[in-house]
Order: sequence, then structure tokens, then C-alpha cells
Amino acid sequence: MKFIHYLETITGVGIYPLTSLAIFFLFFIAVATWTMKADKKYINSLKHIPFPESENE
Repeated sequence: MKFIHYLETITGVGIYPLTSLAIFFLFFIAVATWTMKADKKYINSLKHIPFPESENE
């Protein structure tokens, strides 16, 4: 018996793909909103985390 047959026996299994899509979409919108509203100075400080300015010179 293939794996798909096991999933067909579960009652209400069709809601899981829709739920996961909704969670992904909401997370994507939240991250996009945060990046648009984030302080530019904070973003620039995050950009230099791996290599601080003092070590580059």
C-alpha cells in the first residue's frame, strides 16, 4: 500500500494543505511588512554584523 492511501483514510486531511498555505502566506506578509517598516539604521547595523567596520581596516 502506498503512502497516499494512508492519507486518504484520514478524515479531514484536505484541510492541512490549505492551513499550511495560509500560515506561509501570513508569515510572508508579516516579514514583508516588518522589512518595510524597519528602521534603516537598524538594517544597516544588521548588514555589518559578520564584519564590523573596525576589523575591515
